[in-house]
Amino acid sequence: MTRVYLIRHGETEGAESRRYKGHIDVPLSENGIEQIKRVAEYIMRDGDVGARRAVPLQNGNGGVDAVYSSDLSRAIKSAEIIAGPHGLKPVIVEALKERSFGVWEGMSFDEIKEKWPDAFNAWAANPLKFSPMDGESTIEVRDRVIKAFEEIINKHNGQTIAIVSHGGVIRVLLSELLGMPLENIFRIAQDYAAVNVVEMWDYPVVKLINGDAWQKQ
Repeated sequence: MTRVYLIRHGETEGAESRRYKGHIDVPLSENGIEQIKRVAEYIMRDGDVGARRAVPLQNGNGGVDAVYSSDLSRAIKSAEIIAGPHGLKPVIVEALKERSFGVWEGMSFDEIKEKWPDAFNAWAANPLKFSPMDGESTIEVRDRVIKAFEEIINKHNGQTIAIVSHGGVIRVLLSELLGMPLENIFRIAQDYAAVNVVEMWDYPVVKLINGDAWQKQ
C-alpha cells in the first residue's frame, strides 16, 4: 500500500478577492504559512485520519518519505515547510501546476462574470465541456496530472508521500481516482491548506477529502 497526502497550498496574498491565479506566481500570505505549519505538524503525528499504516515508513521517522510540489512558489513554499521536519527537499514537478485560466488569469470572479457572463456561466455549469477562454481544458489538465501522479506512485511503492499542488489540480485528480465524471469537479471542496489522503492498493481508496488539519490545535 502506498499512502499519499494530497495537499493544497496555503492561503495566498490577496486571497480575499477570489481571483483566478492559475499560472500567476502569487506568494503565500502570513496566514497561509501558519496554515501549512499546522498541516506539517498534523502529518508528523500521522493522526486523526483513522487509518493505521499497513507498511512502515522507509525513513523510519514518521511522516513522509518524499515530498513533491508544483513549480509555482505558493506550492513550493508549502512543500518546503512540510518537507523540513523530515530533512527532505521537495521534488519540483511542472505538471502539478495549476490550470492555465487564459485571459481570465488575475481577474476576480465578479470581473469575469461582468465581462463574459455567458462564458463564465457555461464554465461553472460544465467545466468538462467548457474551458476558460484561451486556457487549458479539463481534459488537458487531467492528462498531464494523471501522468505525473502515476510516475510518482511508481517511484514510491509501499511508501508514504506528500504531493503539494492546487485546488483545480487536486479536484481533477480526486475525480479520476473516485471514478467521478469530470463535469462534477466543482462538487469537491478544496480550501486553502486542505489535506486529502489516498491509499493506493490494487485500486485507490480515498480516506479523507478537504481535511482541515490547519484548524486543529
